[in-house]
Amino acid sequence: MKELYQEIKKQIENADAILIGASNGLSISEGYNIFADDNWFRENFSDFRSRYGIHSILEGSFYHFPSEETKWAFSSRLISRKCYQEEPSRMMKDLHDLVSGRDCFVVTSNTEDHFVPAGFSREQVFEMEGRMTQSRCAPGCCEDVYENREDVLRMAEAEKDGLVPSELIPRCPRCGSPLTVNFADSQAFFQTSHFQKKMQEYQNFVRKYHGKSLVILEFGVGWRNRLIKEPLMQLTASEPNAFYITFNKGEIYIPDEIAGRSIGVDGDIAEALHNILTLN
Repeated sequence: MKELYQEIKKQIENADAILIGASNGLSISEGYNIFADDNWFRENFSDFRSRYGIHSILEGSFYHFPSEETKWAFSSRLISRKCYQEEPSRMMKDLHDLVSGRDCFVVTSNTEDHFVPAGFSREQVFEMEGRMTQSRCAPGCCEDVYENREDVLRMAEAEKDGLVPSELIPRCPRCGSPLTVNFADSQAFFQTSHFQKKMQEYQNFVRKYHGKSLVILEFGVGWRNRLIKEPLMQLTASEPNAFYITFNKGEIYIPDEIAGRSIGVDGDIAEALHNILTLN
């Protein structure tokens, strides 16, 4: 395994640029599993679990709560604890340090906004399914998005018995309707100007390094993923100087056509990143 890690580190050090793709497997390695009825969910949302039969973060995020006060009680608790009150994990800091000093771009379906606190710039990161640290008009009177730190922390502090005070519900400054968390809950999300702008930046990054040494680092992306994995594999196939490195626990998929310019790491992502970073 050490030789494999040495080859990965060498590829990164010799790269002109790094393109990172990340999905749920990276979050799970960090201890944030949106699908699981795990200890973290039970410790933080036992009341929502017993009252509404919600058994995961994902279920709660799409649950039709009886009121805005209840909906924002769940959302503000989740966002405050997972996005604003946690320190960046060693795994995310290791990832940042591993690619530091190289031109880098991140495409991720993860919405918890953990790349920027770990050191990546906001301009480097494309959250393809939105991020929980932003809000938008719920009925969609406009495409404006708002940073929600102050609103979320205020609601989380005031929440009591699964409700936030009505006067703290964040509202759209244009139409007065309640705001909602800015993540992809319909196909309309992918047509917004914000999504299209970031998609253009992603494409510009790829064009900038056409024909150059581009290392693609992929973390926790399922083999059937068409939003991130499929385009990254196609990019590797079309770029003769691209090198594809995929990390995933229990599931590694590399097509035959790019196998000669690829490495698969099956195991714990956090452990692998730390071992690569600390190689002598």
